[in-house]
Amino acid sequence: MDEDTLHQALSTAERLCAQRGVRFTAQRRRVLELVCRAERPIGAYEILDQLREGSTAAPPTVYRALDFLLEQGLVHKLETLHAFIGCTHPEHPHASQFLICADCGRVNELESEAIAGELRALEQETGFRPERPVIEVLGTCAHCTHKPRKT
Repeated sequence: MDEDTLHQALSTAERLCAQRGVRFTAQRRRVLELVCRAERPIGAYEILDQLREGSTAAPPTVYRALDFLLEQGLVHKLETLHAFIGCTHPEHPHASQFLICADCGRVNELESEAIAGELRALEQETGFRPERPVIEVLGTCAHCTHKPRKT
């Protein structure tokens, strides 16, 4: 993420937390910054390692910050990878779909109303109530599909 986009993401997080009346502490801000700066989804222990470079952070500190960021919709947890990415539209709650490249690790967040609508229809049909309607699709991105294969 470039510096302008990072600055915008952090400013949005500050604004949303202020509107919601929740504290966006320096530690939470730093964890969000590390998640957003990562070139690929990042795990909690990778975050901890980076935090330890400037402090004596412990695992509970990171997990509490990540839980807060998840509750506020500022990050997403990718269960497939046991890792976190920044949310591309934290202004509103949404059911996300993620396309995860198994080759390069790139992740694209989608917000398809058609898929969300189909999930709502299945909920009505089956009575199943999803708690986290997130879909993760593991595959190969267009970039990796078209790159020459090493022999």
